[in-house]
Amino acid sequence: MAQKGVQLDQETFSCSICLDLLKDPVTTPCGHSYCKNCIKDHWDTEDEKRIHTCPECRRCFTPRPELLKNTMLAALVEQLKKTGLQAAPADHCYAGPEDMACDVCTGRKLRAAKSCLVCLISYCEKHLQPHYESAPLKKHKLVEPSEKLQENICSRHDEVMKMFCRTDQQCICYLCSVEEHKGHDTVSAAAERTERQRELEGSRHNIQQRIQDREKDVKLLQQEMEAINGSADKAVEHSEKIFTQLFRLMEKRRSDVKQQVRSQQETEVSRVKELQEKLEQEITELKRKDAELKKLSHTEDHTQFLHNCPSLSALSESTHSSSIKIRPQKYFEDVTAAVSELRDKLQDVLREKQTNISLTETEVDVLLPQPEPKTRADFLRYSRELTLDPNTVQTWLLLSEGNRKVTFMNQNQSYSDHPDRFIYWGQVLSRESLTGRCYWEVEWRGESGGEGGVYVAVAYKNISRAGRSEESLFGHNNKSWMLYWDTNSYEFYYNKVQTPVSGPQSSRVGVYLDHSAGILSFYSVSDTMTLLHRVQTTFTQPLYAGLNVFDGSVKVLIEENNLSVE
Repeated sequence: MAQKGVQLDQETFSCSICLDLLKDPVTTPCGHSYCKNCIKDHWDTEDEKRIHTCPECRRCFTPRPELLKNTMLAALVEQLKKTGLQAAPADHCYAGPEDMACDVCTGRKLRAAKSCLVCLISYCEKHLQPHYESAPLKKHKLVEPSEKLQENICSRHDEVMKMFCRTDQQCICYLCSVEEHKGHDTVSAAAERTERQRELEGSRHNIQQRIQDREKDVKLLQQEMEAINGSADKAVEHSEKIFTQLFRLMEKRRSDVKQQVRSQQETEVSRVKELQEKLEQEITELKRKDAELKKLSHTEDHTQFLHNCPSLSALSESTHSSSIKIRPQKYFEDVTAAVSELRDKLQDVLREKQTNISLTETEVDVLLPQPEPKTRADFLRYSRELTLDPNTVQTWLLLSEGNRKVTFMNQNQSYSDHPDRFIYWGQVLSRESLTGRCYWEVEWRGESGGEGGVYVAVAYKNISRAGRSEESLFGHNNKSWMLYWDTNSYEFYYNKVQTPVSGPQSSRVGVYLDHSAGILSFYSVSDTMTLLHRVQTTFTQPLYAGLNVFDGSVKVLIEENNLSVE
């Protein structure tokens, strides 16, 4: 009887949410008591509904009530703890909404501790004891509490499914194996489990190996990223120092030129002023002499005139030339010309491809291959705005519109000599180098007379430029890749090997380059992207877009991100 009283006290002072003794008890307006954190968490989940309920009586409150501590219950719970009474031990805890309940308990059910695969029943610790004490029951298979025990019962024969039909790939009972599954490849569920467990372990081993491999890859990538960041920081720091030195040198040179000009200005102005003062003195003396002579000329007394005339001093000769030449705004033209020449040379140096500062793409071997774009919109994400390099254009080709247009003229144009210029073949390279992932398009807008067509190519910078040798012709060496395209056909060339290419005729061809992956693809572009030819290789240098034009009526336009051919 005393024990019943203790159990009643424990239930009375337990929280109906956590089923443990009340902690920091609070009471709702309907009179039910809970742990402060339990009811607070419960109402937090209901905040979006803006209606808060009591978990026991389901009474609704709007707005959310303020929780006040129940001091009497708190004192009683503390007293129970001091007397040694605790909440019901774990093996006697009642099942909550998220728990599996004991199938044997009546009334308020306790939480299940195990499920029996033979009995197909879940037991609390109290009702599980016979499985630990009875010899026949000890042979039963106990597992963690499961809600799917009924799935182990054959719906046709109401028997436990202990067999597996490999023919139909399903669990069956013994009666199924001798009736509708008679003659099928059947084994015990345990044997099939063993076999599949072995396969599962093999799969797990492969997965774990892949995890280890990927973890190594991640570590390598982290190291690569740190190396890239470190190298970039050093490069920026070094370039900042170099450019600072250049700025200081330029500033010093600017100051020196200014000082020299001002010094020479002061010297020249002083010299001119000195000459000016002497000339002004001479003018004064001449005016005095002129006044004396004028006065003498008006003397009426002949004797007096002759008497005074010899006394006039002879006119002194001027020591200065009367032919002073003025050169307005030309005194320092040599300085202006020298500074302008310096500016032009600097611009040429900075524009020269050989001295351009460029970042080479860092290749990471462990990187997974990036998927190639599918739609034109995907390709255009990698589009490049290209211009043609006037230092490479063959002399029969005319560049215009800011080096964005080239026309075959069939006569020499006035280009200066340059070692990068193509001598024989009507070719030109882009000014911009191509690394990483790039995309551009060539559009043929007009019809040509005769052998109309265009070579669309990529090439290394060091491709030969001189003579009629095929070493300088796109597609006929190992330094360039070229697609020939006219109104009737496509042909691909590399290292003198010609490959016929089939595909729909279109007014536009797209070129996609993934430099690090070694992929070069040509596409026929219309409403859809149709692959014409793909190259898989290894590029060892930055590439340049190339065009070969050999018909007088063919014009090549480069507009924004696209190359267009008229």
